Amino acid sequence: MSVPVLELDEVGKSYGNVHALRGVSLRVRQGEVTCVLGDNGAGKSTLIKIIAGLHDYTDGAMRLDGADCRFGSPRAAQSSGIATVYQDLALAPLMSVWRNFFLANELRKGPLRMLDIARMKRICHEELAKMGVVIPDLDRPVGSLSGGQRQCIAIARAIYFGARVIILDEPTAALGVKQSGVVLKYVVKARDAGLGVIFITHNPHHAYLVGNHFVILKLGRVVLDANRAELTLDRLTAEMAGGQELAELSHELRGTGPGNQEVPTS
Repeated sequence: MSVPVLELDEVGKSYGNVHALRGVSLRVRQGEVTCVLGDNGAGKSTLIKIIAGLHDYTDGAMRLDGADCRFGSPRAAQSSGIATVYQDLALAPLMSVWRNFFLANELRKGPLRMLDIARMKRICHEELAKMGVVIPDLDRPVGSLSGGQRQCIAIARAIYFGARVIILDEPTAALGVKQSGVVLKYVVKARDAGLGVIFITHNPHHAYLVGNHFVILKLGRVVLDANRAELTLDRLTAEMAGGQELAELSHELRGTGPGNQEVPTS
């Protein structure tokens, strides 16, 4: 098995007396999709912020290529090859496709440092084509594209600018079934391009379609850590839903259904 490009070992994060993460271990390998699942408040956002360099961890260790590391800022994480695609995608809706692709990384030419528009458009077209997306008019505003196409631009941009690990924050959360399928295809393409993909989601069905490894967080702790060969979709769904808690709830509801209600006495 390949050496993890990114590894978290018993990582914890505390905000005063509040423990957002406790003893979280995670291994991300290039050419694999590591799915991190959890409900609201599970600790997914805190985990993203630590890996992306927004927050520092307070316990444990994080390693990049086997060496201990701490990222003091998102730029430091990006420089180390870790890119994050957030739910809002960090795209400017009114700007063109190619401008968004090179946002804050514009290519320039000549002594006057003019924008090299032709080169940026060519590269943008080529990189999107690698992901299976063809946008005939790269001058059209990003806001006019579908949700799946916007996700693709963000992913292709991260790959082009040297990402080795890409974090996808709930990329299918606001999409319908068809567009979700499009995004999942792009996730597979990023994996097949040799990236280590961290797929953050609360949808076990989407995770199981593309994942190689699965981690479920609950209240800041890991409650499941398993490879695909060790899991079925039914078990992943049950663990995500709460397993024992769901069974107890089902038992309670069976005892309080319409046919089981007590008849009030006068």
